[in-house]
Amino acid sequence: MTMKFSFQRTAGSSTEIDPGTIPLNERLGLIALIDEKLRLGPPESSLVPDLFHNLWDLVEATVSGSRIDRLKPEEGRNGFRTFEINAETGENLGRLHMLYLKKSIPCYYLVYVEVGGPFRKKGLGSRILEYFKEFLIEKSAIGVLDNIIPQEDPSYGIYSKQGWEPLEAFIGDGAEDGEGTFMVYVPSRWRNKPLREPLLKIVHHLKRKRAAIEMRDNEIMVQRTLDEFKGIYSALLAYFRREIDTGRPTPLAQFMFTRFVTKLVSFRRRIGALIGYTGGDSVEQIALPPAIRSLPVRAYPPSEFHGRNVPLVSGDMALWSRLPATLKKYPARFIESLPNYNRPSLASWLKERGMFPSDRLTIGDLMDLGFDPTRLKEIVLDGGKFIFDRIPARQSASLQKRKEMLMRIELEMAHERPSSAALKINPPLLTIQDRGNVYILRRKVDGIHWEEAIEQLQSAPHLKGVNQAMKIDTVILGTVRNTLRAIAEKLALPEETVADALVCFVPWHLESNQPRLMIDFARTYLDSVWMA
Repeated sequence: MTMKFSFQRTAGSSTEIDPGTIPLNERLGLIALIDEKLRLGPPESSLVPDLFHNLWDLVEATVSGSRIDRLKPEEGRNGFRTFEINAETGENLGRLHMLYLKKSIPCYYLVYVEVGGPFRKKGLGSRILEYFKEFLIEKSAIGVLDNIIPQEDPSYGIYSKQGWEPLEAFIGDGAEDGEGTFMVYVPSRWRNKPLREPLLKIVHHLKRKRAAIEMRDNEIMVQRTLDEFKGIYSALLAYFRREIDTGRPTPLAQFMFTRFVTKLVSFRRRIGALIGYTGGDSVEQIALPPAIRSLPVRAYPPSEFHGRNVPLVSGDMALWSRLPATLKKYPARFIESLPNYNRPSLASWLKERGMFPSDRLTIGDLMDLGFDPTRLKEIVLDGGKFIFDRIPARQSASLQKRKEMLMRIELEMAHERPSSAALKINPPLLTIQDRGNVYILRRKVDGIHWEEAIEQLQSAPHLKGVNQAMKIDTVILGTVRNTLRAIAEKLALPEETVADALVCFVPWHLESNQPRLMIDFARTYLDSVWMA
């Protein structure tokens, strides 16, 4: 069975590619740039029929023809041993990483199992776990894993179905904090032997070494993700070769390159926060030529992808009725034409180049900035200042959970003052779904995201000296941490859940780019924070 294929555009297509081959994963990656939901198998798009031609049959054939390869220890990275699910052509569909622990009993720690998005819910995860179980039986070794899958997730029971049992089944009651999610697989040879003490030692060792294991895992993840970016970028260049060569890019090309670059710069920012990441694997390996860098940013796909699209609106309908008629008729087009929110990091960048917030940015500008400033747009309504925040439509479910959390904060924490700061909320007033995006309308507050505040304090020339003297960044960080902790305790939620769901804004003079502080004889503090 051959898993490579060639495409030719139909006569009515706006562009044409040379006959060639695009591997399945890169083909799926191109489709995901258009709309990530398309990877799950929606109707084919008439705009890119070559990408969708026979696609889902090919996915099924790839899964059914896949095999599990056991890499030799020396072929692994950073001490991990790996099983890979590969198509007959060698394309990787998923993997399992494990770590051998030289303890009093032979043991393998399952670091993680991953199956590529388009190939999920097709039995590959269960298949590779079954293979791992057979491996443990073959080696007569204990298996240990940390089941971090949320209990409400449909895949939560995948391990128990394979014979894995909670740690408590072998050590009894009294598991310490952080041990309740550990699970163990015990081959028959070890069933009648005392395992409590050996397992406790293994789990305590894993807890001590968790950071080191995550460092190894992060290094592999960064390189693998960079390889995926490189593959998709090569596919983009091939797919739009004629448009690039002739200098006449279509809206589709602009949109797909924009999506690619926004994902790339987002990844670049995220990896900086990974445990143990040193920057050895850099996104600078992907160099955009001038023809790509000069493309204007386009945040929504051509209308052909959505047909006669009717915007979905929820929230304050009285406010919706007061919006400009053109905005209500063409939401995405109107909102994307608004001036970008002039946040401090963008304002200083524009000033250096003699540009204005209303100037249209290019893909190269996004690479230089390191973030996508077009996500936030400013608008004045009835004399009031508001912000439109753009998120992908796939995040609309999480938006509802965020709104519910904010309402609880308003009702249950109206008088809370973490670190003496009044706790306020800035909830969505209106949401508009159009062209694959959701646009969230909020009031513009006199503050900025706390992370940007710290960046400005530590990098802006006029703020660095003041910050060193007054430790303002420490004040902000402490206030944010105490706020998140207070919310988590009051709402009975894990602090990580609150931090992932909500963002915190701190008081800031946007015009002068300076923090707004309360200073008395005893201390310096913030008068308020906003959760959004």
